[in-house]
Amino acid sequence: MNCRHCRAPLEHVFLDLGFAPPSNAYLSVADLNKPELYFPLKLFVCEQCWLVQTEDYAEADQLFNRDYAYFSSVSQSWLDHAARYVGMITDRLGLNENSQVIEIASNDGYLLRNFVAAKIPCLGVEPTDSTAAAAEKLGIPVMREFFGKKLAECLVGEGRQADLIIGNNVYAHVPDINDFTAGIKAALKPEGTITLEFPHLMRLIEHTQFDTVYHEHFSYLSLQTVCRIFQQAGLRIYDVEELPTHGGSLRIYGCHAEKSISATSAVDAVLAAEARQGLRDLDTYHAFQIKANRAK
Repeated sequence: MNCRHCRAPLEHVFLDLGFAPPSNAYLSVADLNKPELYFPLKLFVCEQCWLVQTEDYAEADQLFNRDYAYFSSVSQSWLDHAARYVGMITDRLGLNENSQVIEIASNDGYLLRNFVAAKIPCLGVEPTDSTAAAAEKLGIPVMREFFGKKLAECLVGEGRQADLIIGNNVYAHVPDINDFTAGIKAALKPEGTITLEFPHLMRLIEHTQFDTVYHEHFSYLSLQTVCRIFQQAGLRIYDVEELPTHGGSLRIYGCHAEKSISATSAVDAVLAAEARQGLRDLDTYHAFQIKANRAK
């Protein structure tokens, strides 16, 4: 197997949790007397770009099908988090009725409902029928597709480039992270902004959060690696926030590489923290299995 980003051979196991069924593949009563489908749950680390990633085993559509059961709006704290974000980013970017917002993996409309209420044009991209239908009932337009460069080019052809592209807890879920990032690049207006939220690999290692490892997370991300992925796609990160969600997450702010906006000191601060925690040292990754075994 080769790295999903830089294509270097993967030789270093970060964590091996044996075999497990997909997390959201709930069984019906009729299924209880049938064999359950298990997949390997093993993570590798790339010593070239430091992307931590699952072993290849299944296509994404086997995990995110029409019966996908996770609805973001069941969590009041997550609804509050989304509402605070929308208020903040609307003020920060000066969004209004002439703006275009796109959320990738918009789920059941937990976030975009706030833009609808503010009369700011928005579009959700959501491949799972169950959650997309819930969003549409809230008056949110939804494209029922997986996001990538091909879909982004269709949006551009329709004149639907975005002032703001949002991706909350989706970047870790995509099997082809390069194609996904190229799609963000294509769908973003020249002066537009991207915000992505994802669990921070540094916190996973620091707090031995192996219980957050599951099949739908194809990637486990550090800022240093996301900077590299963005750079290859012609994007760059100009700001970052550390969030308490999901055991410790990052919210990154990205733009086209040529955009004339200076990076904040927060970017260098998080990169320095990752270096101090050993995220460029193979020994850090090799030691994680021992920590997980000890907790087990």
